[in-house]
Amino acid sequence: MIRGLEWLGRSTIALLREMGDLSMLLWGVVRGVLARPLDVRLHVRQMEEVGTKSIPVVVITGLSTGMVLALQSYNGFQRFQAESLVGTVVALSMTRELGPVLTGLMVAGRAGAAMAAELGTMRVTEQIDALASMGVNPVKYLVLPRFLAGLIMLPILTVFADIIGVAGGYGVSVLLLDVNPTVYMKRTFDYLEVADVYGGLLKAVVFGGIIALISCQRGFTASGGAEGVGQATTGAVVVSCVLILISDYFMTALLY
Repeated sequence: MIRGLEWLGRSTIALLREMGDLSMLLWGVVRGVLARPLDVRLHVRQMEEVGTKSIPVVVITGLSTGMVLALQSYNGFQRFQAESLVGTVVALSMTRELGPVLTGLMVAGRAGAAMAAELGTMRVTEQIDALASMGVNPVKYLVLPRFLAGLIMLPILTVFADIIGVAGGYGVSVLLLDVNPTVYMKRTFDYLEVADVYGGLLKAVVFGGIIALISCQRGFTASGGAEGVGQATTGAVVVSCVLILISDYFMTALLY
């Protein structure tokens, strides 16, 4: 009983400390946005790290997801002769849920881990302390470009995943399952609304902020040498993925 209460107390204190660190980091990012000038080169470099280098994994994920969706939907709908709705299912599933969520998870595993590892290494080798001692604001210099890159590049990557997923579903349905291409495209756009796409992109913006903020916070608070950096990197990916899935449920309930 006493051990259980001690564990609960330690967990609550750790959670409050974590939330405090995140709040302070977010406030530092807001202050960094308001303080001019912004170094455009830093922001472009981080957009490339988060966005351009994530395109291959996002394309593969979107393509395979769209193809599997089409195959599974066709097999299920064939039982009650509703094969013409395969395009509708693929388009709505990709734009509303699978496009933003899978893109967020992939970027968390690739770019989020890289952010935490890089900043964690800078922390344990005292490079961040050296920046502060030279009068450079570490949050504005290191965190702000990564945070804005997450907010901007996640929606763009999600658009890639959506388009590739719909194209993969079209390829499997038309070329492999012999679905009429005109009917497939008509059914796709008959039920797809602009709000479906906008809702998915709004989710992607939130996911991008979560990934960047969690990864940078974990890197900034890393300690204990190489082992600490490894733990910070693993924690960044795990916490980002969990928060993406939890926030996805609440945003879906609010948006649709």
